[in-house]
Amino acid sequence: MGHRTAASQSTAPEAAQHTGQARRSTAAAGSRTPGSGHAERVFLVQTAFAELGGHAHGPGEIAEFTGLDDSVVYRILQSGIYQRIFERVDRGLYRLRTSAAQLAFTALDHRLDGAQAVLGDLREATGNGLAFLYMVAPFSGAQRQCVDMAVGDSDLAELGMTPRDVLSVTRSLRTGASGRTILAYLPEVLQQRVLAEPVPDQAGPGVYRDNAALLASLAEVRDLGHALGYEECMAGWNSCAAPIMWDGAIMGAVLLLKQKTVMPQAPDGVIEATKEAAAVLSRHGAARPGTDA
Repeated sequence: MGHRTAASQSTAPEAAQHTGQARRSTAAAGSRTPGSGHAERVFLVQTAFAELGGHAHGPGEIAEFTGLDDSVVYRILQSGIYQRIFERVDRGLYRLRTSAAQLAFTALDHRLDGAQAVLGDLREATGNGLAFLYMVAPFSGAQRQCVDMAVGDSDLAELGMTPRDVLSVTRSLRTGASGRTILAYLPEVLQQRVLAEPVPDQAGPGVYRDNAALLASLAEVRDLGHALGYEECMAGWNSCAAPIMWDGAIMGAVLLLKQKTVMPQAPDGVIEATKEAAAVLSRHGAARPGTDA
């Protein structure tokens, strides 16, 4: 992650002005059909709320993040209140309504049709590994949740996986191959939030406790397109994960889990099968009407 420094106090405002102009130029670039420019600005504002995180934000903060004019952001927010997209929580502060999350759930459900079959194929291709589908939690861009799995007749409790593990350790993006896979592609503001969190008490002995080492692992995930985990979430279990990308944004990860005694190191076959499963689900999410998934 890069850090910007100003050459001098006199050039900082000018640099900020050029940055804002560049963002506005990017937003205005390209051929537009009538009305599409406004729709794109609305999407930019919605995305800003998701990527900035936090409880609520003012028009100025949203404008700075998106590169839009303050007046444009204000009009979008006011219109969105009546459209039940945004709500005012305090004077000058706004947030996304829960109805926006409900829409996200609906879109998620349609885009993940067939996920169970994909996970089942992954399980078969990896010699009955445990296959899980994790998605970014809709109410927080800095957590994940398990939305599907293919574990055959396995009893997760007998394998040492308790509800406490699922609800605490595996929600954190600090822990596990799937957590780090998602974290690797999130905006810097969300990465910093996760790095500020404590390591879950129940995490396994292989969890990354040093932030510098964790950041280095994220760069490796982006370079390789997958993550390998060695007893990160639970003692005795190793894993492999690959990212699910929709329209260039990280949405989740496919996780393949095996006992350490069976998979002390992830073989190439497991890595490729996991990446292929994630690629299939990425294509499902990015599919457009009239195109093949």
